[in-house]
Amino acid sequence: MEILSYLGGLAQTGLGSLAAYMAAHVLLCLLPAFFIAGALSALFPKEAITRFLGRNTPKWISYPASALGGFVLAVCSCTIMPLFASIYKKGAGLGPAITFLFVGPAINILAISLTGVAIGMDIAIARIVLSILFGIGIGLLMAWIFRKDDAAHDAATNTDAFGAAGTVPRQVWLLFALLLGTLIAGTLQVGVLTDNYLTFTVGEVWTPGFQAWLDRLVPPNPALGIEGVSVHGVFLIGLLVLIGVTAWKGLNTVDEGYNRWTLVALALVTLTVIIASFKVTAVTAGLSIGITGKLLAEVLLLAGLWWSALKKFESYEIQEWLWEMWRFVKQIIPLLLVGVFLAGMARAVIPAAWITTLAGRNTVWANLAGVFFGVFMYFPTLVEVPIAQTFLSLGMQRGPLLAYLLADPELSLQSILITQSVIGKKKTWVYVGLVAVFSTLAGLIFGWVVR
Repeated sequence: MEILSYLGGLAQTGLGSLAAYMAAHVLLCLLPAFFIAGALSALFPKEAITRFLGRNTPKWISYPASALGGFVLAVCSCTIMPLFASIYKKGAGLGPAITFLFVGPAINILAISLTGVAIGMDIAIARIVLSILFGIGIGLLMAWIFRKDDAAHDAATNTDAFGAAGTVPRQVWLLFALLLGTLIAGTLQVGVLTDNYLTFTVGEVWTPGFQAWLDRLVPPNPALGIEGVSVHGVFLIGLLVLIGVTAWKGLNTVDEGYNRWTLVALALVTLTVIIASFKVTAVTAGLSIGITGKLLAEVLLLAGLWWSALKKFESYEIQEWLWEMWRFVKQIIPLLLVGVFLAGMARAVIPAAWITTLAGRNTVWANLAGVFFGVFMYFPTLVEVPIAQTFLSLGMQRGPLLAYLLADPELSLQSILITQSVIGKKKTWVYVGLVAVFSTLAGLIFGWVVR
């Protein structure tokens, strides 16, 4: 019975982590990212996308361009995955694509800002500089190690067109700007977007009891990175399930034509992003609902997206876009959910005392422990920073802490699984090894400098 109780507790921790992740991180982060990935794959001419990232493009152009692209589009490791899959499928060279994959989540502007405030600007600056240098270095090594496979990929994707001028139609740039704006408006934590401009309260009778029940079902546990599930989050998870059901019916064959479920699925996506943009907090008097700048921005941007799609594109172009987007969803989401669930259970199994004992000094093994921790104890972007601050207060040395922060967004279980589905097992594990080595070296050097 004790074993069953223990396993039940592990499962509850994993499910709680998954529920909290879906409610807090999937909507305003992943939904726009998948639509961006679909647009990159379907609407941008191949030569316009890959002429700066191609295998035969001069390295002094392709690798800085990859690092810059990762920085511009990055929100978190799960967001960068569909974008990485898209540009690699489109014909980008392995090296530049890997640089894009590494740099994107590593220099997330939100995480860097919070790192500087909570932990120190020394680690924040080190994350930026070393992520760019290591991202380019790892990309160059991957391109050299797998040069034969890269050449075959180059030929298979007709990369002779990389040198072509390739222009992107203005309506595609407009659509891309609106999609990117939706992503930024939903995730950027600045006052003009997060402030409430009007607040009202509903649900006075049932809200407190329902929130208390949710807290018992999925207890918030900052030490394990579990944020808990709010009443708002439950509604959003329900909408995600509805999106999944209707999208399966409406997008599986959208390349052959629309059906009634297609419009329902897209309407639900729009509604869900809007509802997620409200600032909802459970209070004693009920649910406090705030009209935020984020909400106003998302409504305007989504209206622009609908107008642009209906007025500026042919029907077959939208069909191709939706088909590519849905293909990425089917490829990535199952692996992402399994990875988050397993990582949630792993956090409950590994005692924090082990981490502080192993990483209390700046040694090679301590930095390797920081990297290993990043693999099995993945925290969503921004959550990793207060967790890292906790470890620091418990005695974790700053070198191993940097090694963890560099490895965490790159080597989480879900990121490894998804990367493997895109570039194959052999390339993925070489990439994992390179990231582990470079992160360990970074922590070791940084620990010597700041001691």
